[in-house]
Amino acid sequence: MMAQQENGRRSSEDTMSVMTLGSQFDEESSFGSDSEINGFTSSRQTDKYGFIGGTQQYSTQSAQEVPLEVLRHREVKWLDMLNHWDRWISKRFKKVRLRCQKGIPPSLRGRAWLYLSGGKVKREQNSGKFKELDSMDGDPKWVDVIERDLHRQFPFHEMFVSRGGHGQQDLFRVLKAYTLYRPDEGYCQAQAPIAAVLLMHMPAEDAFWGLVQICEKYLPGYYSAGLEAIQLDGEILNALLKRVSPPAYRHLEKHKIEPILYMTEWFMCAFSRTLPWSSVLRVWDMFLCDGVKIIFRVGLVLLKSMLGSREKLKAGLGQYETMEILRALEPQYLQEGFLIHQVLELPISSRDVEREHRVQLRRWRKTHGELSYKAPPRMHGAHAIMSAEPHTRQDLRQKPTIIVQYPLPSDTKSEFARVKKRSTIRKAPNPKVEVTNPYAMPTDPKLASLNNQTQETASSNQSNHPPPSLQQSHLTTPENTPSSDPQPPQPSPNLSRTPPPPQPSPKPNPVHPTEIPPSSSPAVTVQPLALPKDSSNSNNSAHLTDPPPTTDSTPLPPDDTPVNGSSVADPRVPGLRNSSESVGSEDTYL
Repeated sequence: MMAQQENGRRSSEDTMSVMTLGSQFDEESSFGSDSEINGFTSSRQTDKYGFIGGTQQYSTQSAQEVPLEVLRHREVKWLDMLNHWDRWISKRFKKVRLRCQKGIPPSLRGRAWLYLSGGKVKREQNSGKFKELDSMDGDPKWVDVIERDLHRQFPFHEMFVSRGGHGQQDLFRVLKAYTLYRPDEGYCQAQAPIAAVLLMHMPAEDAFWGLVQICEKYLPGYYSAGLEAIQLDGEILNALLKRVSPPAYRHLEKHKIEPILYMTEWFMCAFSRTLPWSSVLRVWDMFLCDGVKIIFRVGLVLLKSMLGSREKLKAGLGQYETMEILRALEPQYLQEGFLIHQVLELPISSRDVEREHRVQLRRWRKTHGELSYKAPPRMHGAHAIMSAEPHTRQDLRQKPTIIVQYPLPSDTKSEFARVKKRSTIRKAPNPKVEVTNPYAMPTDPKLASLNNQTQETASSNQSNHPPPSLQQSHLTTPENTPSSDPQPPQPSPNLSRTPPPPQPSPKPNPVHPTEIPPSSSPAVTVQPLALPKDSSNSNNSAHLTDPPPTTDSTPLPPDDTPVNGSSVADPRVPGLRNSSESVGSEDTYL
């Protein structure tokens, strides 16, 4: 099946099935993303990379699955690196390279690519530049060519399958802005796949600056008129192949197959239209970290795998058969596990590439003269780019794109007050409320005014609402105790709401200043008594005596029986010296 597929295109049968699927729509529209399918979502299946078909669609044979636990662990590491990128890229670049070789987590790939390529610094130093270029009208010469190439970029990806969809619109914006940013270079068709890959992982502005960095730092001169830089790199690839795989080199030299015939799309598109998508992502992770040497390594691995064995060369391959083999690569050599392992094992360094570049440049000058396009020097990887371009930590700081604020109600105040000192949060001080001491000493200057106010309140309340509890309770002071013997100091009165249980005690003989009329709810007139100062009562509190028992031994008098002065307890209430409450119910005890 792979032999029938060429350059990412399906065979005629597969193409007809897709066209039949889209025949429900007019010729100008398509069945792609952005809800253009209008309810026909069940007609297609999209893989985890966004492809709905083609040779780059995900398959378990070509990709390696990473366990979820390992993926989450890698995400934590990459978040730490991206938050401290300046330190990692300058002091621990080997660790960054190792993690790029293992693969960048998909959730952070777009942000990592932007940092690796230097596009983040470029964007911050040229704030508003893309917006300015996007608002300008492009050169009509380049605009027409760009519009004709939009539908050719990854036609089986849901982002670009819709004619006029958001993917093609952003791709047009990025490519048009680049022609305005570099009018001397203009537009090259190989730039469209590069920009499309970036748009799959980041917004249009970030993709634009990523494209700028790839065209100026990683692959300078590749997209200029004449394609002199790509021809020069073709000679470098051929010279490195002679050292890596002599049989493949001799076979290509025998049939006069120039490198420009098979490696142009490989190098100019960074293998984005050649490999399965899982392999493309892994190659780009390493390419943006280590530079163009990764592109050379991938090309050398493919040539060595397809033409490096004598068994394959014994079949008598000619020029045409060799070109067909290089166009339709065998899938087992494109699998992620095999390809990445071979790329990492190949002993080709950046110094080898630069050394061979100087040799081939001298030969080019002898045969072709000086290069017509003076390209800037090539940067080999993220470390070289970050070292060559001055930047600040502010340029590398990640700015949030979504900010959520929770407004507080206007009538409430926050419980906590933020204090910037030492970056701490301190609790707001509560207002101090002065509480009057209920057990103040007699010498307290506030005591006299408090006692007068309390006595006046108690008198008014008792005259208006006499408490019925005075029929069953008896509050006395040491002065009114029947016994002549001095009593020991009593404990503080029980302040609970539940009255204490009745206890047997000697029957007191109080003297009532007021007679209680016989009725079901008699009214009682109580005269407030002033307490004398007693040295034995140190806490200035009233003594509470037990109420008379309500058993058969003390029956209540009938209604028609006159009340004697010695038959009912004396309902005298002492003055409350240190309390602001008045006796108002039968279950209040002080």
